[in-house]
Amino acid sequence: MSTPRHGASEPGAPAARAEPVVGWRSHELEAELPALRLLHADVEVARRSSLTGTSPPDVKARLRELSSSFRGARAVGLRREPVPAAYRVFYRHIGLDPDIVRTPIEDAVLERMLRGGFLSAGLLDDVLLIALLDTGVPVWALDTESLDGPLGIRPSTEGEHLGRSRQAPPLPSGRLVVCDASAALAVLFGDVAPGHRPGARSSRLTIFSIQVAGVPTLYVEEALWTCRLALEQP
Repeated sequence: MSTPRHGASEPGAPAARAEPVVGWRSHELEAELPALRLLHADVEVARRSSLTGTSPPDVKARLRELSSSFRGARAVGLRREPVPAAYRVFYRHIGLDPDIVRTPIEDAVLERMLRGGFLSAGLLDDVLLIALLDTGVPVWALDTESLDGPLGIRPSTEGEHLGRSRQAPPLPSGRLVVCDASAALAVLFGDVAPGHRPGARSSRLTIFSIQVAGVPTLYVEEALWTCRLALEQP
Protein backbone atom coordinates (compact mmCIF):
# COMPACT_ATOMS: atom_id res chain seq x y z
CA MET A 1 0.00 0.00 0.00
CA SER A 2 1.46 3.34 -0.98
CA THR A 3 1.90 6.08 1.61
CA PRO A 4 -0.87 8.73 1.40
CA ARG A 5 0.17 12.14 0.15
CA HIS A 6 -0.55 14.37 3.11
CA GLY A 7 -1.88 17.82 2.33
CA ALA A 8 -2.00 17.58 -1.47
CA SER A 9 -4.06 20.31 -3.09
CA GLU A 10 -6.31 20.08 -6.11
CA PRO A 11 -8.57 22.48 -7.99
CA GLY A 12 -11.72 23.03 -6.00
CA ALA A 13 -10.17 21.82 -2.72
CA PRO A 14 -11.16 23.53 0.53
CA ALA A 15 -9.05 26.61 1.25
CA ALA A 16 -7.76 25.33 4.59
CA ARG A 17 -7.24 21.88 5.98
CA ALA A 18 -8.71 21.70 9.47
CA GLU A 19 -7.09 19.07 11.64
CA PRO A 20 -9.35 16.21 12.77
CA VAL A 21 -10.63 16.30 16.34
CA VAL A 22 -9.75 13.43 18.70
CA GLY A 23 -12.88 12.08 20.39
CA TRP A 24 -13.19 11.16 24.04
CA ARG A 25 -13.03 7.66 25.55
CA SER A 26 -14.58 6.23 28.68
CA HIS A 27 -12.19 5.70 31.58
CA GLU A 28 -12.24 1.92 31.26
CA LEU A 29 -11.26 2.11 27.58
CA GLU A 30 -8.41 4.50 28.34
CA ALA A 31 -7.01 1.84 30.64
CA GLU A 32 -7.84 -1.28 28.61
CA LEU A 33 -7.31 -0.02 25.04
CA PRO A 34 -4.93 2.96 25.25
CA ALA A 35 -4.17 2.97 21.50
CA LEU A 36 -7.84 3.08 20.49
CA ARG A 37 -8.79 6.54 19.21
CA LEU A 38 -11.71 8.11 17.38
CA LEU A 39 -10.91 11.00 15.03
CA HIS A 40 -13.64 13.08 13.44
CA ALA A 41 -14.03 16.08 11.15
CA ASP A 42 -16.86 18.28 9.90
CA VAL A 43 -17.77 18.45 6.22
CA GLU A 44 -19.75 21.15 4.42
CA VAL A 45 -21.15 19.38 1.37
CA ALA A 46 -20.75 21.39 -1.83
CA ARG A 47 -21.55 18.69 -4.39
CA ARG A 48 -24.74 19.33 -6.34
CA SER A 49 -25.43 15.61 -6.55
CA SER A 50 -27.65 13.91 -4.00
CA LEU A 51 -25.57 12.09 -1.39
CA THR A 52 -27.60 8.93 -2.00
CA GLY A 53 -27.92 9.43 -5.75
CA THR A 54 -25.72 8.68 -8.74
CA SER A 55 -22.06 9.58 -8.30
CA PRO A 56 -20.51 12.18 -10.61
CA PRO A 57 -18.07 11.03 -13.32
CA ASP A 58 -14.89 11.75 -11.34
CA VAL A 59 -15.97 9.54 -8.43
CA LYS A 60 -17.02 6.70 -10.75
CA ALA A 61 -13.71 6.98 -12.60
CA ARG A 62 -11.78 6.61 -9.35
CA LEU A 63 -13.78 3.47 -8.47
CA ARG A 64 -12.86 1.99 -11.85
CA GLU A 65 -9.17 2.72 -11.22
CA LEU A 66 -9.33 1.06 -7.83
CA SER A 67 -11.13 -1.96 -9.29
CA SER A 68 -8.11 -2.51 -11.54
CA SER A 69 -5.64 -2.25 -8.66
CA PHE A 70 -7.38 -4.80 -6.42
CA ARG A 71 -7.13 -8.07 -8.33
CA GLY A 72 -6.61 -11.65 -7.18
CA ALA A 73 -3.04 -11.53 -5.87
CA ARG A 74 -3.57 -8.25 -4.04
CA ALA A 75 -6.83 -9.49 -2.52
CA VAL A 76 -5.24 -12.72 -1.28
CA GLY A 77 -2.32 -10.90 0.35
CA LEU A 78 -4.34 -7.98 1.71
CA ARG A 79 -4.60 -9.23 5.30
CA ARG A 80 -0.79 -9.27 5.57
CA GLU A 81 -0.46 -5.58 4.73
CA PRO A 82 0.34 -3.49 7.84
CA VAL A 83 -2.88 -1.48 8.19
CA PRO A 84 -5.36 -4.31 7.46
CA ALA A 85 -3.31 -6.58 9.73
CA ALA A 86 -3.54 -4.05 12.57
CA TYR A 87 -7.33 -4.02 12.38
CA ARG A 88 -7.39 -7.83 12.38
CA VAL A 89 -5.31 -7.87 15.56
CA PHE A 90 -7.65 -5.36 17.20
CA TYR A 91 -10.70 -7.41 16.25
CA ARG A 92 -9.23 -10.41 18.05
CA HIS A 93 -8.37 -8.25 21.04
CA ILE A 94 -12.02 -7.27 21.49
CA GLY A 95 -13.34 -10.78 20.92
CA LEU A 96 -14.19 -10.70 17.20
CA ASP A 97 -12.90 -13.33 14.79
CA PRO A 98 -11.82 -11.41 11.65
CA ASP A 99 -12.22 -14.56 9.58
CA ILE A 100 -15.93 -14.51 10.43
CA VAL A 101 -16.64 -10.80 11.05
CA ARG A 102 -14.53 -9.30 8.30
CA THR A 103 -12.71 -6.01 8.71
CA PRO A 104 -14.06 -3.19 6.46
CA ILE A 105 -11.22 -3.35 3.93
CA GLU A 106 -11.40 -7.14 3.60
CA ASP A 107 -15.17 -7.02 3.28
CA ALA A 108 -14.94 -4.41 0.50
CA VAL A 109 -12.30 -6.34 -1.44
CA LEU A 110 -14.23 -9.61 -1.15
CA GLU A 111 -17.27 -7.83 -2.62
CA ARG A 112 -15.06 -6.58 -5.45
CA MET A 113 -13.96 -10.14 -6.25
CA LEU A 114 -17.52 -11.48 -6.16
CA ARG A 115 -19.01 -8.65 -8.25
CA GLY A 116 -16.14 -8.09 -10.66
CA GLY A 117 -15.40 -4.54 -9.52
CA PHE A 118 -16.23 -1.83 -7.04
CA LEU A 119 -19.75 -0.92 -8.10
CA SER A 120 -21.16 2.53 -7.42
CA ALA A 121 -23.68 2.65 -4.56
CA GLY A 122 -24.31 6.40 -4.42
CA LEU A 123 -22.11 9.45 -3.87
CA LEU A 124 -21.53 9.24 -0.13
CA ASP A 125 -21.03 5.47 -0.04
CA ASP A 126 -18.63 5.71 -2.97
CA VAL A 127 -16.57 8.46 -1.32
CA LEU A 128 -16.31 6.48 1.92
CA LEU A 129 -15.28 3.39 -0.07
CA ILE A 130 -12.59 5.28 -1.97
CA ALA A 131 -11.09 6.57 1.30
CA LEU A 132 -11.06 3.03 2.67
CA LEU A 133 -9.40 1.57 -0.41
CA ASP A 134 -6.81 4.36 -0.66
CA THR A 135 -5.66 4.09 2.96
CA GLY A 136 -7.00 0.84 4.47
CA VAL A 137 -8.74 2.98 7.10
CA PRO A 138 -12.56 2.90 7.36
CA VAL A 139 -14.62 6.10 7.59
CA TRP A 140 -18.27 6.52 8.58
CA ALA A 141 -20.58 9.54 8.25
CA LEU A 142 -23.24 11.07 10.49
CA ASP A 143 -25.70 13.88 9.86
CA THR A 144 -24.28 16.71 11.99
CA GLU A 145 -27.75 18.10 12.71
CA SER A 146 -28.63 14.87 14.51
CA LEU A 147 -25.77 15.05 17.01
CA ASP A 148 -25.81 16.11 20.64
CA GLY A 149 -22.31 17.08 21.69
CA PRO A 150 -18.85 15.71 20.87
CA LEU A 151 -18.20 12.14 19.74
CA GLY A 152 -16.54 9.44 21.82
CA ILE A 153 -16.28 5.70 22.43
CA ARG A 154 -17.66 3.77 25.39
CA PRO A 155 -19.34 0.45 26.21
CA SER A 156 -23.12 0.36 25.82
CA THR A 157 -25.25 0.22 28.96
CA GLU A 158 -28.05 -2.11 30.02
CA GLY A 159 -31.28 -1.34 28.15
CA GLU A 160 -29.64 1.14 25.76
CA HIS A 161 -30.75 1.53 22.13
CA LEU A 162 -28.77 2.38 19.00
CA GLY A 163 -29.82 5.96 18.27
CA ARG A 164 -32.68 8.19 19.35
CA SER A 165 -35.27 7.33 16.69
CA ARG A 166 -38.39 5.23 17.23
CA GLN A 167 -36.78 2.51 15.12
CA ALA A 168 -33.66 2.38 17.31
CA PRO A 169 -32.74 -1.29 17.88
CA PRO A 170 -31.68 -2.50 21.35
CA LEU A 171 -28.01 -3.03 22.16
CA PRO A 172 -26.47 -5.72 24.31
CA SER A 173 -24.72 -4.41 27.39
CA GLY A 174 -20.98 -3.88 27.01
CA ARG A 175 -20.86 -3.46 23.21
CA LEU A 176 -18.34 -0.82 22.15
CA VAL A 177 -20.19 2.08 20.54
CA VAL A 178 -19.52 5.49 19.04
CA CYS A 179 -21.73 7.98 20.82
CA ASP A 180 -22.44 11.62 21.55
CA ALA A 181 -23.48 13.10 24.89
CA SER A 182 -26.81 11.29 25.08
CA ALA A 183 -26.98 8.25 22.75
CA ALA A 184 -25.08 5.50 20.97
CA LEU A 185 -24.80 6.44 17.29
CA ALA A 186 -22.94 3.49 15.78
CA VAL A 187 -21.60 0.11 16.79
CA LEU A 188 -17.81 0.20 16.67
CA PHE A 189 -16.90 -1.00 13.15
CA GLY A 190 -20.61 -1.60 12.54
CA ASP A 191 -23.87 0.03 11.57
CA VAL A 192 -24.76 3.69 12.03
CA ALA A 193 -27.99 4.23 14.00
CA PRO A 194 -31.22 4.91 12.08
CA GLY A 195 -32.03 8.60 12.20
CA HIS A 196 -28.36 9.60 12.29
CA ARG A 197 -27.29 8.55 8.81
CA PRO A 198 -26.91 11.43 6.32
CA GLY A 199 -29.88 11.90 4.03
CA ALA A 200 -29.94 12.67 0.33
CA ARG A 201 -29.74 16.43 0.90
CA SER A 202 -27.77 16.60 4.16
CA SER A 203 -25.50 19.63 3.92
CA ARG A 204 -23.38 19.16 7.05
CA LEU A 205 -21.72 15.86 7.88
CA THR A 206 -19.52 14.63 10.68
CA ILE A 207 -17.19 11.94 9.41
CA PHE A 208 -15.23 9.74 11.79
CA SER A 209 -12.65 7.01 11.75
CA ILE A 210 -11.21 4.57 14.27
CA GLN A 211 -7.47 4.29 14.89
CA VAL A 212 -5.99 1.20 16.55
CA ALA A 213 -2.47 0.14 17.51
CA GLY A 214 -0.30 -0.21 14.41
CA VAL A 215 -2.26 2.25 12.25
CA PRO A 216 -0.33 5.49 11.69
CA THR A 217 -2.17 8.73 12.42
CA LEU A 218 -1.17 9.92 8.95
CA TYR A 219 -3.35 7.26 7.34
CA VAL A 220 -6.36 8.10 9.50
CA GLU A 221 -6.06 11.80 8.76
CA GLU A 222 -5.66 11.07 5.05
CA ALA A 223 -8.79 8.92 5.00
CA LEU A 224 -10.81 11.75 6.55
CA TRP A 225 -9.24 14.32 4.24
CA THR A 226 -10.02 12.21 1.16
CA CYS A 227 -13.72 12.31 2.10
CA ARG A 228 -13.68 16.04 2.81
CA LEU A 229 -11.93 16.82 -0.45
CA ALA A 230 -14.40 14.75 -2.48
CA LEU A 231 -17.51 16.23 -0.83
CA GLU A 232 -16.51 19.87 -0.34
CA GLN A 233 -15.63 20.57 -3.95
CA PRO A 234 -18.57 21.61 -6.19
